[in-house]
Amino acid sequence: MDLHHRSPEYNALLLAGPRLGPLKQAHARLIVAGHGLSLPLTTKLATLAVAAGAAPYARLLAASHPAPDSFLFCTLTRAAAHRGLPAAALTFYRGLLAAALPFSSFAFTAVAKACADLSALRAGMAVHAHAILLGFGSDRFVQTALVVQYSKCGQLAVARKLFDAIRDRSVVAWNAMISGYEQNGLAERAIEVYKEMQMAGEAPDSATFVATLSACAQAGALDLGREVERHIVSERMDMNVFLGAALVNMYVRCGLVNKAREWFDRLQERNVVTWTSMIAGYGMHGHGHEAIKLFHLMRREGTLPNDVTFIAVLSACAHAGLVSEGRDAFATMKSVYGLVPRAEHYCSMVDMYGRAGLLDDAVQFIRNSIPGEPGPEVWTAMLGACKMHKNFNLGVEVAERLIALEPENPSHRVLLSNIYALSGKMNHVEKVRNTMIKRRLKKQIGYSLIEIGGITHLFRMGEKSHPQTRDIYQYLEELIHRITDAGYVPETDSVLHELEEEEREFALRYHGEKLAVAFGLMMTAGSTAPIRIIKNLRICGDCHLAIKYMSAVENREIIVRDKHRFHHFKDGKCSCQEYW
Repeated sequence: MDLHHRSPEYNALLLAGPRLGPLKQAHARLIVAGHGLSLPLTTKLATLAVAAGAAPYARLLAASHPAPDSFLFCTLTRAAAHRGLPAAALTFYRGLLAAALPFSSFAFTAVAKACADLSALRAGMAVHAHAILLGFGSDRFVQTALVVQYSKCGQLAVARKLFDAIRDRSVVAWNAMISGYEQNGLAERAIEVYKEMQMAGEAPDSATFVATLSACAQAGALDLGREVERHIVSERMDMNVFLGAALVNMYVRCGLVNKAREWFDRLQERNVVTWTSMIAGYGMHGHGHEAIKLFHLMRREGTLPNDVTFIAVLSACAHAGLVSEGRDAFATMKSVYGLVPRAEHYCSMVDMYGRAGLLDDAVQFIRNSIPGEPGPEVWTAMLGACKMHKNFNLGVEVAERLIALEPENPSHRVLLSNIYALSGKMNHVEKVRNTMIKRRLKKQIGYSLIEIGGITHLFRMGEKSHPQTRDIYQYLEELIHRITDAGYVPETDSVLHELEEEEREFALRYHGEKLAVAFGLMMTAGSTAPIRIIKNLRICGDCHLAIKYMSAVENREIIVRDKHRFHHFKDGKCSCQEYW
């Protein structure tokens, strides 16, 4: 091997580097010099070809060698997996298998990474079985790679079982489990693993903090998010673009848009994800003009917006009634950046016209601008606008289209039922309700979360399982008396119309968000800090009205993050300006 290290042929390969043209010339020199069958030189050449992105050429080199060894295929599998060529990595792994050559731990870690990147569960399970068969099942590097693989394939129970079996867990294993839970929407579980990691005395790295901040953003866990921020600052961690974007996103999603902007302005390096997070943040908080201003700044500074940026911009325009700005952005997307609109962009445009009461424009846009048959998300946005602006005839027509498209989705029938009820057609309400019972379609159950002292409390409508239930209900009763004296009248239209008027008022009174607000106020009496609530569905009209009054009589800011946006209630007003 030393001979080749000193040979002009080896030096020619090093000089060629990961560039296909020079590599082919170097290959020709090898053949002319009689070194075409040198295994170390072939391995180096093929590895550089993979680094150049030319996996088929590398495959040809490996296949044409009369006596390939395990090192050649293992090196190529690893190179392809780390170069972002997962399909090629699998091919090299299969080549190793076909040649019946010995395996190494790093071949398994590489191919497991490739299966993770491809979300190829069946192939990944075969790799796992093969690793166990060859005695690599308890190798901690292989175990860690398999945790990543199963997490990325959404098989979290399997990933957790493997994770628990690793004796000496590396930071990579901890990170795989935290991000596995976070990326699959289980933020609370991700946070639990982060806390276990702290108790185990394992030092977190930048990737740990990125995954944990993303989990905090998802769960609205502001206290932990701030704690992570303190770690980052005190340890003077390198503020890379991923960590910066995670901090911005955490503060945006936890309701502190100004704090998010502070971090955004401090970042040395910003990529399209960071810009988009900040624009989306302004949109969610109802600051449409700020979102548009930032979008223009992004373009001036030379960062190319992508299709997700445009979803953020159009959504911000929809939530703030900025119709002409939204139209311009949509046109720019196609004419300046050559981006092809997706369902989300069409949906945002329909939503924007619909919220602004321009229902005819929304219908025209659906007819003239959307190629093919519009998807259910477009009609859902249209239906919401019909309900908001009480256009019942169009609403019924849209709802029936939606039901034909998605007969098993209960929320369409719930909206149709509400539209019939608002237009006084109670016999139709009964029909929709009977169909739902017959088809066993249940509407999604709403819940609200509030974090007090690092502990999350969950409230559903009429929740009675909380240990302080009696005190919470008593506090809420007193609060409702006070807001009623201040002028609050329940909006009973917000409840499904099978209930009698009196029952409707009772059902509204104990909605999850009201219970969560009452609990928050009760537990933080004397404090001036805002109350923060997360709601899994759209906030109902009555809760929106009640919380406005609560913010005034209690003199507290109440921040509610619902499925679509943030509502900052203060002094009897909401930041959405009734535009939601």
